[in-house]
Amino acid sequence: MDLSEYRGSTPEKQRTADLLRLMPDRGQHALDIGARDGHFSRLMADRFGSVVALDLNKPQIDHPKIQCIQASAEKMDFPDGEFDFVFCAEVLEHIPMPVLQRVCTEVERVASDHILIGVPYKQDIRLGRVTCYSCGKPNPPWGHVNSFDQQSLLKLFPRCELEAVSFVGETRDCTNVLSTALMDFAGNPYGDYGQEEPCIYCGATLKPPPQRNLAQQVATKLAFWLCDASSLFAKPHGNWMHMVLRKRGGG
Repeated sequence: MDLSEYRGSTPEKQRTADLLRLMPDRGQHALDIGARDGHFSRLMADRFGSVVALDLNKPQIDHPKIQCIQASAEKMDFPDGEFDFVFCAEVLEHIPMPVLQRVCTEVERVASDHILIGVPYKQDIRLGRVTCYSCGKPNPPWGHVNSFDQQSLLKLFPRCELEAVSFVGETRDCTNVLSTALMDFAGNPYGDYGQEEPCIYCGATLKPPPQRNLAQQVATKLAFWLCDASSLFAKPHGNWMHMVLRKRGGG
C-alpha cells in the first residue's frame, strides 16, 4: 500500500513531529514494531546505532542501519532487555485480547529502558463501521478492535512507569446505540471500504456496499441525525495519545 499521501497529510505530520519529540535523541539499539513502509524506522536510524524493523510481512527498507525482520510481536526471538528503545505506534488498536496482553508483555520483556506507544485516544469504534459482504458482520473502522484511554493502556504494561503523555489533534466524534443499529441495518454505506485491513471475522477483503433500498436510505438519514446530536453534547478530546513508558529498573 502506498502511504505517501497519508504521510504527507497535515494530521500525520503533526503526529510524526510529536512522536519524534518524545523519542530519545540518541541510543544504541531500537525496535520498531509494525514498521510497515519503514517511515519511522528511517527516522529512528538518525538517532540510534541500529534499528530492527519488525512486521508480520517483512519490511522492504534499504538502509545500512536497519535490519528487517518478519515476525509477530506476540512472540519475539530477542533476549530480555535487548533494546534500549521500543517504538510501537498504530499497532495495539488492531490486536484483540488475549493476544494484546501477550504482545504488551513481550514489548516489556525486550525493552531495557524506554517504550513509546501511539494509539487513537478514546476512539468510538462504533463510528465509521463497515459491513463485510462475505460474512455479513459489521467491522470496526480500519480494524480497530480496541479503544484506549490513559488508564487502560497503562494497565497493559505493569512493569513500566509513565514518564510522559501527549495528545495530538482534537475530535468530538462519537455515536450512540440507536445510530449504530440503524447504520448496521443500512449496511454501513459510508465506512472506508478502501481500507487495507480485511474483515476481522472471516478475513475476506472488504467490498463496497450494494445499492441501498428505501428503508435503508431512511435509516441512514436518521442515523446521521442521531449521531450529529450525540456529537453536539460530547466533550472534545485528543485524537491520538502518545505515551512514553520507562521500564522499572531500566537504564
